[in-house]
Amino acid sequence: MKRLALAALALAALAAGGSVAEAQQRPRSATPAPTPAEPAETPLIYEPELMKLAEALGVIAYMSQLCAEPDAEDWRRRAQQVIDAESGTQARKERLAGAYNRGYFGHQAMHRGCSDAARLVIERRRAEARRITQDISTRFGG
Repeated sequence: MKRLALAALALAALAAGGSVAEAQQRPRSATPAPTPAEPAETPLIYEPELMKLAEALGVIAYMSQLCAEPDAEDWRRRAQQVIDAESGTQARKERLAGAYNRGYFGHQAMHRGCSDAARLVIERRRAEARRITQDISTRFGG
């Protein structure tokens, strides 16, 4: 990137009839340089499933804490590993984190304490997460 900026500066100096050294010494305008754009996001064919997985992990993380499950602390870490591994861009990272948060905070209004219903939610969401993970791995794991 720095080479590209120096090359552009050199071309501008040559076009203006000055030297590169003169162009580098000229005061810069007050307008800040544009920040480099994030690379174009390549769509993932399995992104919808990935969003469902992140949301399921959020639900499991909240509900496992609520029911004091022995592995409750592991679920947030597992979700973070998925987000880190699959977020090629900041936008995708934010979508995955948003899906996790929807799952986590979405169940707080419905479940205030551990109950049979809460344990059933944990069981079903774990099965869903397992199914999604296996499906992604089987279909796209290569």
